[in-house]
Amino acid sequence: MKKILVSACLMGAPVRYNGKSLGLQPDDLAWLQRHFAIKTLCPEVAGGLPTPRAPAEIAGGEGADVLLGSARIVDNTGADQTNAFVRGAEQTLAFCRQHDIGHAILAEASPSCGSNIIYNGHFSGEKVAGQGVTAALLRRHGIVVVSQHNIAVLKAGR
Repeated sequence: MKKILVSACLMGAPVRYNGKSLGLQPDDLAWLQRHFAIKTLCPEVAGGLPTPRAPAEIAGGEGADVLLGSARIVDNTGADQTNAFVRGAEQTLAFCRQHDIGHAILAEASPSCGSNIIYNGHFSGEKVAGQGVTAALLRRHGIVVVSQHNIAVLKAGR
């Protein structure tokens, strides 16, 4: 059975910045359990960030820009958290390689996991098109990344 990475918060682990979790739609979870061996990881925790932690956003670009060094990830106190987020992305890629994972479902809008949408970097609550640093790194290495909102993309490919 193929393996898939699912963000730990989407599987109910309380690892989000606010110490809470998210979830998957029950039908999506049941489908995933039938078609994949699910592996979970939180890139931010893997990068050494605590739970709970200050909210963070990408300033000056998106995940690919962070990987190039032209954008930073800062929290709402102004602290630069870039190194922890990049370390978490690298740990997530290593985890995927170790477990032969070719697909990932990551939490949308996160500065790590956003696959199509991230916050604008100004802590205004505005979302913009873009991807988080983990999503960008995984995609760069050929891993198919979707969010919890577009699992239908995976279903269509089966």
